[in-house]
Amino acid sequence: VQLVESGGGLVQPGGSLRLSCAASGFTFSSYVMSWYRQAPGKEREWVAGISSSGGWRNYADSVKGRFAISRDNAKNTVYLQMNSLKPEDTAVYYCNNRRADSDYWGQGTQVTVSS
Repeated sequence: VQLVESGGGLVQPGGSLRLSCAASGFTFSSYVMSWYRQAPGKEREWVAGISSSGGWRNYADSVKGRFAISRDNAKNTVYLQMNSLKPEDTAVYYCNNRRADSDYWGQGTQVTVSS
């Protein structure tokens, strides 16, 4: 299993970024996928999740209405569209594939929201 995030960077408050996570080594279309983030000095927190078909999506209260998770099963990729970014969204963002007996993470992509 390999998960590779991309799309992070430096953005001003109120700006937008789109993160991507390219998956390989497993049947991507069969699994729930999630995004997590970890800010400096804080524990990693769940941000959003999407079902295998994309029909169910859920968000942490802190990002609801600003972030949107989506997936393209033909491209084995999950996305996180982040709008109206705030300084408190600054963190390393991780893609996650969780199963009953294993937990897979990407290497993370840094998102910095600052003027």
